[in-house]
Amino acid sequence: MVNMKQTVIKTALEGLYFTGMHHWMRPLVGGVGAILTLHHVRPPRKDAFQPNRLLEITPVFLEGLLRRLKRRKVDVISLDEMHRRFIEGDFKRRFVCLTFDDGYKDNLRWAHPLLQQYEMPYTLYVPTSFPDRLGELWWVALEHVVARNERIGLMINGEERYFDARNVREKRELYDAIYGYLRSMKTEDEVRRTVRDLCATYHVDIPEICRDECMDWQEIAQMAEDPLVTIGAHTVTHPMLKKLPSDDAVRAEMEQSRFVIEAALGTRPEHLSYPVGDPTSAGPREFNIAAELGFKTAVTTRPGVLFKAHADHLMALPRISVNGEYQQQRYVKVLMSGAGTALWNKFRRVNAA
Repeated sequence: MVNMKQTVIKTALEGLYFTGMHHWMRPLVGGVGAILTLHHVRPPRKDAFQPNRLLEITPVFLEGLLRRLKRRKVDVISLDEMHRRFIEGDFKRRFVCLTFDDGYKDNLRWAHPLLQQYEMPYTLYVPTSFPDRLGELWWVALEHVVARNERIGLMINGEERYFDARNVREKRELYDAIYGYLRSMKTEDEVRRTVRDLCATYHVDIPEICRDECMDWQEIAQMAEDPLVTIGAHTVTHPMLKKLPSDDAVRAEMEQSRFVIEAALGTRPEHLSYPVGDPTSAGPREFNIAAELGFKTAVTTRPGVLFKAHADHLMALPRISVNGEYQQQRYVKVLMSGAGTALWNKFRRVNAA
């Protein structure tokens, strides 16, 4: 099913690009700008089983993207400047904002030097438990469990069930099935508890993953010294906020992350990214709480470009994912034109419900 979905999406993007439809549609659906979402930037790995490959691009691909933005003379701006343009209605030039979620070590090693070289501002959204070394990257932990074992048991509805994971195909199918099962759970606690149990059973060290993958506060501070870099809030524990039981719990995740970042770096974050960020993870409750806390902007992962109407929905801004499964510059070009996301959104400009 995953491969079929990717094939359908790639076919649609190819069709829009090679027919030139994205050029024709851009004046109607291109909006005033776009925010790009990135996660890992690192050289390609050789592992055949990489279920989270969508979260990583190569330095070569990133440099190609930055070079193209520079050549097109698109305004690559900070989130503060984007906020100013929305507040003042200054839409004379189309713009792009670059954002990186989670604070991975490879951002410092591979992405930061390229962004300095091309003099492009960007935002790094930090979940504070990650540099505190208390974070649970449960989607990566699940990948490790499946990668290291050929047979896996899981308690489902009170019954212990076992699944084969002997080859790459079986591993990918099992990962997708368990991931979908976890995402269907009603509470964040249930998700975390299930993954912890799996990791304990199959000897996967969750804190070690955090130490290996994520920057510490010293490394984040090094990046924050660069005037090109904006540090944004990304909650404390990186939960799917919509699965938290109360408004107070959501508010604490947002507010406490600001306090910790301010204490560590001396700067209070004014921009927020909702973890996971799709409609199952952030909705009107979360948007309202972010506004109450005084954030200037808050971003989702709902796909889309920005329109003037988003001035009234700055707590529910869409982004375009720079996806590791679609590392072709033409795909990014189609998405940034607004054509691909317009079809996805059925030509609805704002989705804040």
